Amino acid sequence: MHLMKWLYPGMGFKRWLFVFALGTLLVGLGAALIFNYKYIDSIEEAIFRFVYTWQGSYDYGFTVVAGVLASLVGSVLMLVATRHVIRSVITALMPEGTSARLVDLVYEKTRLSRGPTVTVIGGGHGLSVLLRGIKELTSNVTAVVTVADDGGSSGRLREELGIIPPGDLRNCHVARTDTEPLMEKLFQHRFEGSSDLAGHSFGNLFLAAMAEVTGDMETALRESSKVLAVKGRVLPASKESVRLDAILEDGTVVEGESRIPEAPGRIRRVRLFPQNVAPVPSALEAIRTADAIILGPGSLYTSIMPNLLVSGVAEELRKSNALKIYICNVMTQPGETLGYTVSDHLKALVDHVGKGVIDYVLVNNGVPKKDVLKRYEKVQAYPVEIDRKKIQRMGIILIEADLLGVEKGAVHDTDTLCNEIIRISGLLKTNIAPEVLSGYLGRAK
Repeated sequence: MHLMKWLYPGMGFKRWLFVFALGTLLVGLGAALIFNYKYIDSIEEAIFRFVYTWQGSYDYGFTVVAGVLASLVGSVLMLVATRHVIRSVITALMPEGTSARLVDLVYEKTRLSRGPTVTVIGGGHGLSVLLRGIKELTSNVTAVVTVADDGGSSGRLREELGIIPPGDLRNCHVARTDTEPLMEKLFQHRFEGSSDLAGHSFGNLFLAAMAEVTGDMETALRESSKVLAVKGRVLPASKESVRLDAILEDGTVVEGESRIPEAPGRIRRVRLFPQNVAPVPSALEAIRTADAIILGPGSLYTSIMPNLLVSGVAEELRKSNALKIYICNVMTQPGETLGYTVSDHLKALVDHVGKGVIDYVLVNNGVPKKDVLKRYEKVQAYPVEIDRKKIQRMGIILIEADLLGVEKGAVHDTDTLCNEIIRISGLLKTNIAPEVLSGYLGRAK
């Protein structure tokens, strides 16, 4: 019965169905004439009489010519009908106001769908920057996002509604969108003034409402993806409300993710409370099926580490045969990684979750502009030192590249970073000799 709806008045489908059918008949007729099938003797006789009357003689070649012409006309009609049917369907499904040509949209969607399957683990601004760029290279991306945020709008919603914090999820969600800029601005809009809404972003409130309507944040993210035309998936690392604590070198315990960067001492370890936090099964599946797994960029202890401490995540990482890359930050972070080298970042990860979680570390070897460095020095942030020998002794392969782009700021350039990841992924799939491959990758000798 559903098929009959295509024949309803006003659909603009019946006429093109008729044209396609007519084209099919003409192609069949042409083939029959060319190969002299006996069941159409009447048509052959009509052609014979016409040609004989016109020329006074007859050659079988006229029948072949008529068959070829009939096949060509039929093929053209079939192509025209098919084009109009496809255009009618796609136009109805395309967002209103889309100006791109149909062929360009189909090509782009096909190209992105053939890209590598990438799972990105982290949170904060760094992760959203990566997602914003990688959506132009592949649509097979899953972001596994931390749920330990307890500050700002996210912290308030977490306390008042008992939901997992939506802030990092919102940023990653918006970064993966393929909608108009106005929709992105709407989701990032933060209310001002002195009312109860002050400080909240619309996107946080939207996800909180969706979570109440659908039952949980994972479903809320999946359903809101339809509104925002999100490429790929955004998943929380856990559906449980957790607290991130930091244990300093002097034994002091700092409770809460938002308080850790302000801690008056060097961090020895971080932990989740409660400790045995259940993971989201689809997040584990995303790790299990990925071609490449990327940790970072982002705050080491407050954005990346909370995901790895969720039960089962580190275990799945160790078992995975995927390309596992840790993207080290360009600058140290006051309160978290002050004075850290690249190997210090790696050691912290290994100390918390063990070996086998990282195969490669991607670091920036570009130099930020002097005025940029001076601004960062005022808050005690400095370029992360690349201590190559220590990294080599850890058994982790170092990949160096200028990841700052032409602006030479103190953060990763989105396009440069994503292109480098795709380049690395492609090289590692080749059969190039290891010693040659290391040169291509920029590995330290």
